[in-house]
Amino acid sequence: MKEQKTAIITGAGQGIGLEIASLLVRKGVQVVINDINADLANQAVQFIEKKEANARCIAMVGDSGEIDFIKKMVDGTVTHFGGIDMVIANAGITLFGDFLNYPYDDFMKVMQVNLAGTFFLAQAAANQMIRQGRGGSLLFMSSVTGHQAHKNLAAYSMSKAALEMLAKNLVIELSSYQININTIAPGATLTERTLGDKDYEATWSRITPMGRPATVTDIAEAAVFLVSDKARHITGQSLVIDGGWTSVSPSPY
Repeated sequence: MKEQKTAIITGAGQGIGLEIASLLVRKGVQVVINDINADLANQAVQFIEKKEANARCIAMVGDSGEIDFIKKMVDGTVTHFGGIDMVIANAGITLFGDFLNYPYDDFMKVMQVNLAGTFFLAQAAANQMIRQGRGGSLLFMSSVTGHQAHKNLAAYSMSKAALEMLAKNLVIELSSYQININTIAPGATLTERTLGDKDYEATWSRITPMGRPATVTDIAEAAVFLVSDKARHITGQSLVIDGGWTSVSPSPY
């Protein structure tokens, strides 16, 4: 009998992370749903369990940018499910601000969550995968703003570009252990957060060559492929999912 695989997904209480979790559970993967918001994490588990009769998913509530919680989450996953095969470092924060007046505290928070959280989760998970001896997959959440300059997002954009370089560097570190590492770089995507802007969908439909922003399913389907056995020979790559926006890059402002 084929062993059931296990995935950790951070920032999965809603939006893209929740959709990735839903698709993985549908494929028979055991999933740890992490979110800093306990209500969102628990509601996400309930949502998936209602959709999938045989779902095996649990919530782990905590800040994925904190090293102590990362260790707790990895250890807890191994204790509950027996191992780790996939990690999707989806959690991230966006703090807009003009470069000339950008606050130090905002800068450090963006780096803590987006960079340190991803780096040390990848480190902890990779060490666990090496102990297991069967390889695994790491996937980082970048952004089109890691490829194209975007107003008021200097700190966020540099954090996302750095994640893509991290994935390339880890090819050197982890390929011998049969661990592949990739990033996806979503463009404008319809989520609970972006739909809070009443002009968002119309604006990005106008300036996106494919005529609409992405849905969470557009992003999640690509993520699920990149952590699947079908993508085992893809590593160190970044896949842009933006309906063609980075090819022309018109500003939404």
